[in-house]
Amino acid sequence: MTEMTESDVHAALKTAGAILSGHFVLTSGRHSDTYVQCARILEDPALVTRLAREMASRVGDREIDLVAAPAVGGIIMGFAVAQALGVKFIFSERVEGSMRFRRSFEVPAQARVLVVEDVVTTGGSVREVIDLVEGAGGSVAGVVSIIDRGGEKAFDAGLIPLLELEVESWETDSCGLCAAGEAIDSPGSRRLLG
Repeated sequence: MTEMTESDVHAALKTAGAILSGHFVLTSGRHSDTYVQCARILEDPALVTRLAREMASRVGDREIDLVAAPAVGGIIMGFAVAQALGVKFIFSERVEGSMRFRRSFEVPAQARVLVVEDVVTTGGSVREVIDLVEGAGGSVAGVVSIIDRGGEKAFDAGLIPLLELEVESWETDSCGLCAAGEAIDSPGSRRLLG
């Protein structure tokens, strides 16, 4: 399989509807003309497989014993990357505000673990998975993601993104799209009710 360039990844995500253009309210409450909805990738198993193989290939010759991902966004991509690498997969879940490995998932002592996430902004969830892995006696061999949204990260492990996508955002009172009367959308799952 040929290597996907950033342009290839960007085009595939746009085609899948994972990168949207318009006027959006972000989870932070800020406004932007770009929104990332990685769940749209999951509608296309062939695309998931292609991206996962690319993520696995970017790990290079690092020895990986296990893949771990935070729920919910990283579960399917983490599984697909583990499948591409031929190793086991586990995921963490948020319980009472903090990430935990449940369902009898374990990190074997001295296991070399690859952490997989769909989109990394600050990397808070990735940091929590790293802490779980290291707390269990494993070590993190690296972190891969589909998208790195830029900015300072909460972890030191090297991040290997398929696409770097810095998304500009504004406070409501300085949003030119609001001033122009553009309709606004809030597609984020954290705003869903009931």
